[in-house]
Amino acid sequence: MIRRSTVVYITILLALAAVYYYLSNRAQPADILVTPEAVEEIEYLFTADDGVPSSILIRSKTGESVEVTRNADNAWALTQPVEAEAEQGASEAAASQLTTMRILERISEIDAEVVGLDEPAYLLTVKFNSGTERTIQIGVVTPTESGFYIRDASGGDILIVSKSAVDSLLRLLTSPPYLETPLPAVTEAGTPAAETPTP
Repeated sequence: MIRRSTVVYITILLALAAVYYYLSNRAQPADILVTPEAVEEIEYLFTADDGVPSSILIRSKTGESVEVTRNADNAWALTQPVEAEAEQGASEAAASQLTTMRILERISEIDAEVVGLDEPAYLLTVKFNSGTERTIQIGVVTPTESGFYIRDASGGDILIVSKSAVDSLLRLLTSPPYLETPLPAVTEAGTPAAETPTP
């Protein structure tokens, strides 16, 4: 006669064998492959290969123009609409804006007339310390009003760049970065000592 304790041991052994068999032969979960999300490549209108801006000229098709240029001392000076000292902060901000203008979209096939590039509203000519010179045609604002249609004057795709970036440059036309002229000294009689020329 088999002892009761032996039966218990055999039962436990069979249970362990069943558990082992189940764990060994159950379907393994498929390896979860984590694929990194595609990182959107950022493309800029002007690249480091172009160099550092040394001259910025903006012309409108109605005839207004403004130009700031680095002089021999590497300081910004106005050369259009008149020759004058330039406010360095505003001029440097414009140069920095150029180097951060992102291309939002490339459009390979679209009628230039539809986007205002058959007769551009503005021309932006930038000279760089590398000797490179590029002229960008600026057309109309996109239907979403988030960007401007532009194109390199040398040809290529029509691009869309940020409206805010272009607007900040176009403001130079309406508010050229003149260096502020100090107020004239006042004499004891209360009249200006001398007239200070304004740009």
